[in-house]
Amino acid sequence: MTAADPGATRPAPPRAYRWLVLVAISLAMFGNYYVYDSISPMADVLKARLGFTDANIGLLQAIYSIPNIVMVLVGGFIVDRIGTRKATLAFGVICLAGAGVTALSGTLAVMAAGRLIFGLGAESLIVAVTTAIGRWFKGKELSFAFGINLTIARLGSFAALNSPSWAGWAYDDWRMPLVIAVGFATFCVTGAILYWVLEVRAAGKYALGAAGSTDKVVFGDIFRFSWSYWCIVALCVTFYSGIFPFQTFAVKFFIEAHGASRETGGFLSSMLTLSAMIFTPIFGLIVDRVGRRSLFMMCGSLLLIPVYLMMGYTSVSLYVPMAMMGMAFSLIPAIMWPSVAYVVEENRLGTAYGLMTLVQNVGLAGFNLLIGWANDAAGASAANPAGYRPGMLIFSTLGFSAVLFSWLLWRSETGPHAHGLETIKAG
Repeated sequence: MTAADPGATRPAPPRAYRWLVLVAISLAMFGNYYVYDSISPMADVLKARLGFTDANIGLLQAIYSIPNIVMVLVGGFIVDRIGTRKATLAFGVICLAGAGVTALSGTLAVMAAGRLIFGLGAESLIVAVTTAIGRWFKGKELSFAFGINLTIARLGSFAALNSPSWAGWAYDDWRMPLVIAVGFATFCVTGAILYWVLEVRAAGKYALGAAGSTDKVVFGDIFRFSWSYWCIVALCVTFYSGIFPFQTFAVKFFIEAHGASRETGGFLSSMLTLSAMIFTPIFGLIVDRVGRRSLFMMCGSLLLIPVYLMMGYTSVSLYVPMAMMGMAFSLIPAIMWPSVAYVVEENRLGTAYGLMTLVQNVGLAGFNLLIGWANDAAGASAANPAGYRPGMLIFSTLGFSAVLFSWLLWRSETGPHAHGLETIKAG
């Protein structure tokens, strides 16, 4: 005769308690996102005060992605081995340490080392938070919980990009914006500690679910994915490589090429985040009802082609192309990430998402470096706004590539080997 499992007789955590846990752990993501986007609003300050080139600034963003090419392979394993509480706290501490090192010195080597350390913790923190949410929320609540988590996280990006408006005094020097980022990085640790306390208190009272799955790569599965999956991966890397490396230089570009103030430039860049917070769940609901997923992704990709040309070659109000980019940034991710679950078997989803994230980080690292080099080679500056045009052409080319891959996906999903991306609708 065996002893009964004491957890089997415990009640599920109260709804209010679970949402409190969600808010606590999302604070860690809030700090994470703020630190990541803290470089963009101060790019011109780094150039003016420290003599950084655009290639240097591109390196500060690219080096964040480089360790994640490897960490995506092991981050899920670490979470599984030490548990979500320890993993969230450990990765949160690494994020805080990285932000602190970045603010220590005005030398490129030290700043790059800080961004590298931050990158080591940031993506793995996201894996740990995602796993924790999967433990606390199930069924119909899960998607909404992830949506709330992402909304809180993106508030960090919105705060960072708009920091010239609420902390304009800090941009007289290169260090203060980074010190503010360190302050926000403390949320990575504070959120992790709150989550730890709440889960420990709940463990003795309530029945907690098993941890959610993590994105681990199983190399043998890579060769068994369908053509549709690889089209989605190619769309992912071209789409995000046209968005985030642009944001790296966006505020500097708005200031030097269009005469915008830093406050206006920061808000224009944050329009992408604001649009995603509002419209991503709406587009997700629409597509679930009507299907046509690859066709919608093609339409979103088409929006990207003219926006960079408009900003690089015309004097049209910047609000127009940024609004178009915001729609694309809301539409494509809302469809692209869930679409993987339609074209890949459930037991290989971890490998599929892990590989997709790996390739995405390769693209982000490469194009941050490429755009920085292109701006320097063309002499992009306030005295030479046309120097930004080669970079705009590169981004437009990525838009064309995204359209091509979404079209190939559409062809595949309207053919004999379709997986239902165009036809499956919510009941």
